[in-house]
Amino acid sequence: MTTHSTAAVDKQPLTLSWTSVVFFGTFHALALLAPWCFSWSALGITIFLHWLFGSIGICLGYHRLLTHRSLHVPKWLEYAIATLGALALQGGPIFWVAGHRLHHLHTEDIDKDPYSSRRGFWWSHMLWIFYPRPEFFEYEMYKKFASDLDRDPFYRWLNRYFLLLQIPVAVLLYALGGWSFVVYGVFLRAVLLWHSTWLINSASHLRGYRHFQVNDNSRNLWWAALLTYGEGWHNNHHAHPNLAKAGLSWWEVDMTWWAIKVLQTLGLAKKVNVNS
Repeated sequence: MTTHSTAAVDKQPLTLSWTSVVFFGTFHALALLAPWCFSWSALGITIFLHWLFGSIGICLGYHRLLTHRSLHVPKWLEYAIATLGALALQGGPIFWVAGHRLHHLHTEDIDKDPYSSRRGFWWSHMLWIFYPRPEFFEYEMYKKFASDLDRDPFYRWLNRYFLLLQIPVAVLLYALGGWSFVVYGVFLRAVLLWHSTWLINSASHLRGYRHFQVNDNSRNLWWAALLTYGEGWHNNHHAHPNLAKAGLSWWEVDMTWWAIKVLQTLGLAKKVNVNS
């Protein structure tokens, strides 16, 4: 089964992954229980973990630290931040970094960019996960694009077992607030964070303004930037991917950059790249 936007360009038929359908479908269904489990403290847990796993784990850790090496931190802190990224349920670090490096190497190329926006909004948003191509999803094929991480035993372990980390998170949340905290802190949080991140692949290549004339359709999209702690200044990022800061104008709020500045002030972040 293929979508209309992909059928004509694929060299081989795309195969729907029912494992992905069941996994993501289950999380979305359980997230819909949120209205019946509501409490202000549970909502607070969702917001806090969305920031912790999203801004610190994915945006700072997986993206600016591991993918682009825009800054350096002590190894123990790098491992801790990468673990927060793994808790976001967006794949292991080797998988995530390899895919994003391919996105930058071949931006919007229909075959070589894992989530090319030229295949349409829904492909770049989420269908690329439901129709996984082996070159992007099979470890032996994608690991060469993150060989620096693949050489590290900790990252190989985290890449393989990241899903299991949700168990202690769920147990801790249940102990703190029962099933309400589990629904809000695991399922609702994961769904909201997935779609926030995916909007950078989809909406930020379709809508917004541009500071830089780069060879792709990346855009700066203010509301996506607010939802992703600065990642929505996507045109800035594609023009200068190794910068630690994504928001370049004074009005371009970049909360992840604020966290990097805190680490730098504490002496924990070194070689912070602020020059294009």
